[in-house]
Amino acid sequence: MIRRIDLRGSDAAVDYRAALPRAEFDVEAATHAVRPIIEAVRERGVEAVIELTERFDGVKLDEIAVPATVLDKALSDLAPEVRAALEESIRRLRTTCEADLTPDKVIEVAPGAVITHRKVPVDRVGLYVPGGVAPLVSTVVMNVVPAQVAGVPSIALATPPQRETGMPDLTTLAACALLGVEEVYVAGGAQAVAMLALGAGPCKPVNMVIGPGNLYVTAAKRLLRGEVGIDSEAGPSEIAILADETAVPAFVAADLMTEAEHGGTSASLLITDSPELADAVDVELAKQVAAAPHGARIADALAGQQSAVVLVDDVEQGLDVANAYASEHLEIHTRNAAEMAGRVRNAGAVFVGAFSPVAVGDYCAGSNHVLPTSGCACHSSGLAVSAFLKEMHVVDYTREALAEVAAHVEILANAEDLPTHGAGVTVRFAGDDR
Repeated sequence: MIRRIDLRGSDAAVDYRAALPRAEFDVEAATHAVRPIIEAVRERGVEAVIELTERFDGVKLDEIAVPATVLDKALSDLAPEVRAALEESIRRLRTTCEADLTPDKVIEVAPGAVITHRKVPVDRVGLYVPGGVAPLVSTVVMNVVPAQVAGVPSIALATPPQRETGMPDLTTLAACALLGVEEVYVAGGAQAVAMLALGAGPCKPVNMVIGPGNLYVTAAKRLLRGEVGIDSEAGPSEIAILADETAVPAFVAADLMTEAEHGGTSASLLITDSPELADAVDVELAKQVAAAPHGARIADALAGQQSAVVLVDDVEQGLDVANAYASEHLEIHTRNAAEMAGRVRNAGAVFVGAFSPVAVGDYCAGSNHVLPTSGCACHSSGLAVSAFLKEMHVVDYTREALAEVAAHVEILANAEDLPTHGAGVTVRFAGDDR
């Protein structure tokens, strides 16, 4: 069901990242199909969004805005236990996000020379919530809460219609209502990203587009980047598990399956120095996949080239492999798991020990599940309040403070052959001997 890669005995010259291939995800190729969609929305606005929705989703819309009455009813009809779970997820994530907020800093670099480091929220954010393989209700929580905590005053959300009802998934709409997101649009795929970025009908352009999606959603974000900010180009879901012989095979197998449930391109990687554990996990996978409601797509993901059991000499080599792979999610199932977790350099999020599974991070840990994929954890971070804050320096100098540095400015401006820059300072002291 899942292949093995044997890295035991490897020398230091081995490129671990190259030895662990990921699923094919050719965003550049998809841009050729997406560019005409973006231009159609740019030129014809809401008319194009409605036409594209009928073409791709099989739903003919009269309007793209979800009425407030539909949002209210979705929340009132929400099962009490689902509402309670959403409320707890929101509470925990909001607690973490509020702790991330820091006040503006005032720095006096010299007497009378003050720099204020301000953090200013983005004016308007557009969130895309997919509804294809599964309606990702948790995506609403994970994206809206940090934006709200950051102080973003305007949030618009787009999510595709269900063919049967012509409206988006009702639990997704209920989550919007629960969070106070009132501006919700029926639109999916690349046309939804274009609508948010460029504006169409009642949807005014946003400053930033966030949220996961398929290859075409990602391609649209790439093409529109620069016109708007984006969070990231999200690839297929990933989990890596670093485990030794102390790991519980049933737990490891279950966690490998959680990300595989997203679909056939998802990656599941077990890195272990214990062939016995690898064998036991194989047995567990056969049993658990057969019993899983979405066993077919889980099996597809586990059998793909992007998934593997990686055998290493010891957990030290395993840690090197994990850091090279830079997984979206990394679980540690070893002796001294907390100590090992503290040595992880590259991962979107780290889950420590047998009772910190990725699934709790997906929903209710208080961490954010919007994380870098495709090895980008070596240079990028998960979604946080800071993503919605622009950093701004406010410069406030007195006459005396400027006089102190005027000669330095003039000298550096002349060194760059930009003398008028220097004159912009010295003109203020014409006739002075400073």
